[in-house]
Amino acid sequence: MPYFESSDKVQLYYQDWGSGPAVVFTHAWALSSDQWTYQMPALLDAGLRCVAYDRRGHGRSDRAAGGYAFDQLADDLATLIDRLDLQYVTLMGHSLGTREIVRYLTRHGLARVDRVVLVSPTLPFLLRTPDNPDGWDRALVDASLAALSANVPNWCAASNQAGPYFGSTTRDVRGLVEWTTRLIVDTPLHVLLQTARNQVVTDMRGELPRITAPTLIVHGDADASAPIDLTARKTVRMMPNARLVEYEGAGHGLYASEHERLNADVLEFIQSASKFEQAA
Repeated sequence: MPYFESSDKVQLYYQDWGSGPAVVFTHAWALSSDQWTYQMPALLDAGLRCVAYDRRGHGRSDRAAGGYAFDQLADDLATLIDRLDLQYVTLMGHSLGTREIVRYLTRHGLARVDRVVLVSPTLPFLLRTPDNPDGWDRALVDASLAALSANVPNWCAASNQAGPYFGSTTRDVRGLVEWTTRLIVDTPLHVLLQTARNQVVTDMRGELPRITAPTLIVHGDADASAPIDLTARKTVRMMPNARLVEYEGAGHGLYASEHERLNADVLEFIQSASKFEQAA
């Protein structure tokens, strides 16, 4: 299996499929690069190269004790892109992975990046503060983290009951729920807590206006994990070259439950007047 080494000597697993313009995937909180299994066949068939990696502490990567702040996570992404010498990249992330992308772009620049896809982003800022009054109350965040610490499988079940992860889809998603829960449970609790806390308290409102790359934001209007009014609808207003596509009734896990539609939207976006096509 291929690995690359981070700047602080952590071994990170990655997948590299196909050839052509590269799509580099960043995965959600607690999941792994396997999250993108429903995207890769469609993108590979369209002549794209698909590169995805397991964040430190997740999947097949080293279970590092630290390095879970977004600067280091963004540096991990930069190391992979530089090692493979990727150009004209489409960065595609889901949930927490969208934050890695934003920090990568503001920390490492746009030189290697063609465009950006943000799926169900948790941007720009989740915590309630005086200037972010509709954010999540810190006491509720602390209670959720305490419940996660006490029993991860029960936390997953309670979270899905409070707002179905896959939304109000008419599909039978029981297998998808079990798959997602298994990925979360298999992630070390130490990692779950650090990344969950950092996701909530990190404010990226000042970074979004600096990202000028063409950006597609896709979000379900029934997303209980990252409510659309707190996240995507704010994010699109802060980015100078972004558009938002809303999926009615879709939840947070639309990369699986709505994958045919998502794949079509992403391919249309990637294939429209990219830098790669202009340079060819």
